[in-house]
Amino acid sequence: PPLIQAWPLGGARPDPEATAPASQGLAPVFFPGQPRLAPPSNREIIMPTYKIALNFEDGVTRFIDCKDSETVADAAYRQKINVPIDCRDGACGACKSSCESGQFDMGSNYIDDALTEEELQQGFVLTCQMRPKSDLVIGIPASSAVCKTAQTSLSTTIQDVRLVSDSTIALTVAGDDIAKLSFLPGQYANLQVPGTEAHRAYSFSSMPKDNAVSFLIRNVPGGLMSSYLTGSAKPGDTLVMNGPKGSFYLRDIVRPVLMLAGGTGLAPFTAMLDKIAAAGGSPFPVHLIYGVNTDTDLVDIDKLQAFAQAMPNFSYALVVVDANSAQPKKGYVTNHLEAGQLHDGEVDIYLCGPPPMVEAVNQYLRDQGVKPVSFHYEKFAASA
Repeated sequence: PPLIQAWPLGGARPDPEATAPASQGLAPVFFPGQPRLAPPSNREIIMPTYKIALNFEDGVTRFIDCKDSETVADAAYRQKINVPIDCRDGACGACKSSCESGQFDMGSNYIDDALTEEELQQGFVLTCQMRPKSDLVIGIPASSAVCKTAQTSLSTTIQDVRLVSDSTIALTVAGDDIAKLSFLPGQYANLQVPGTEAHRAYSFSSMPKDNAVSFLIRNVPGGLMSSYLTGSAKPGDTLVMNGPKGSFYLRDIVRPVLMLAGGTGLAPFTAMLDKIAAAGGSPFPVHLIYGVNTDTDLVDIDKLQAFAQAMPNFSYALVVVDANSAQPKKGYVTNHLEAGQLHDGEVDIYLCGPPPMVEAVNQYLRDQGVKPVSFHYEKFAASA
């Protein structure tokens, strides 16, 4: 399917009363008594087209193109994705979904039985009525199988594979198909272990660039994928990728953001920072706390420093468990969470790390009596 090229960040929940911005350009001027002539036939009127991410219940994400003159449901069916729908008239509510990001026009041709004003304010929409006014992220309350869609399967080749620390493998894959790859920053893909039917899930650590995309992978001694990547893998080898998947991704930045990374849980955050930097930075503070076990586990510090230099509102801190670390902040991530970073709950928290880290942060927030506006997390465990 057509794929997203740039995902806008920032902006508030769409106002149902808002109208589309006026088209740019010069309006025709008419004088009294002057006949109004049809525009020249060789002047083509270009309708804006937006990218819509459809997130299905089973974690599959598909992207479609949608003109601002058509509904999201019509665009989905035009591109052979059968989202739930029945009446197409805004009367039954069968297509009710949730809009997680972006601006749209719901119009007024639907009834309260299908969508109430309260539901609209909560972010619910009718895909048979909504027309986009920007790129959108929409949660579809059905599996991709029910909607007769499937994950994208891409054949890629290894461009670079390196052991960047005893615990971490950096992998970059490339190929013409990467240009067709779209994902939301923070999502992951399944990589097939060559010579087997086994797959392993890894978060993208970068956004696509020059037909290439990267991953940070935990080195699991004896692990199937780790053994391949640290053993026989070499540039030019073929890797099959399926995806994207996952509900852990960067939402619109409308308030301060706190990112908490454990080990190779840094990967989705460097992809998010790629996207934020490409959008010109964030209007709100974005702070990352990156925790590891030992100094040698710290990777991609040069990237974090480059992001900090490029984006005044971005800052980061390194935390190392090892008491003999050269880093000033020792212990666990929760030992170095500060009240100012929590903004009295007016904050969006993103966390990617092992299950104990997720549980520790949850407990810390409860102990502090802080309930963030949103708390998005992804637990990961090593696979043999």
